[in-house]
Amino acid sequence: MIQSMTGYGKAEINLEKSHFTIEVKSLNSKQIDTNIKMISSYRDKEIELRKLLSKKLHRGKIELSIWRQNMVSSTNLSLNIEVLKDYHNQILQLKNDLGLNKQSYFKMRGYEADILPALLKMPDVFEKEKEIANKDEWHNISQAIDTAISNLVQYRIVEGEKLELDIKSRIDKIAIFLKRIIPLSEKRIEKVKNNLTKKLSEIESKSIDQNRFEQELIYYLEKQDITEERVRLDAHLTYFITSMDSSAPNGKKLGFISQEIGREINTIGSKSSDVEMQKIVVQMKDELEKIKEQLLNIL
Repeated sequence: MIQSMTGYGKAEINLEKSHFTIEVKSLNSKQIDTNIKMISSYRDKEIELRKLLSKKLHRGKIELSIWRQNMVSSTNLSLNIEVLKDYHNQILQLKNDLGLNKQSYFKMRGYEADILPALLKMPDVFEKEKEIANKDEWHNISQAIDTAISNLVQYRIVEGEKLELDIKSRIDKIAIFLKRIIPLSEKRIEKVKNNLTKKLSEIESKSIDQNRFEQELIYYLEKQDITEERVRLDAHLTYFITSMDSSAPNGKKLGFISQEIGREINTIGSKSSDVEMQKIVVQMKDELEKIKEQLLNIL
């Protein structure tokens, strides 16, 4: 069973004061590459989450996002009274130093302005309350993360089943093409023998060492023979199908086997002097290239 590297998983939980949404996305990548977006109060859990993603998802460009939405009206900003008073006192001191009377203090466009809005815009008047991690809350979040990852794995399996059907159909086509080559190869060898015999009959027999000629002929015909390549290619195709049924991640392994398949097809092509054989070899290469494209998306 093969799995796709692309996938998507989502989980949501409602707690006492907050609603959490967890999303996990996966894209193609040669190695594991994780990116985590989460609330600052649980930032210390990042290493733990990276290990979890690596263990369960193995490979791919993984993005984990944890979003929180408050279910009750609240703010994590508080007014820093001491800073506000300090600003106000400094402004009063400035008024006295400049000799401004109380009536002209903060007059704008002919009316007395309220100083409070201006003070509230000063730096550090508001301070952000530090978010405190909640152990029970994290326990629920971690369970939701497991659910989201499981949903992504299921997505990978479903897509992997579609990829498996496509790849197996193309492997079967290559096997069919290989069977079509066998009779053509046998006819080609016989044709080569006849052509050589005909050519040699035109040469005076006295100038030919018959024993040496037979040795050279056997050597030449062996070079033209594709029996070894056919046997190896058939074995690679069988091994490829067997490896696809493995429960472990096998994308890289299948990639290596496809390289061996390509090597045998190329060798058959280089030995094929017959036009029809060359056409079949081109069709085999075309199917193999499509398989290699699909393998880039397999875990």
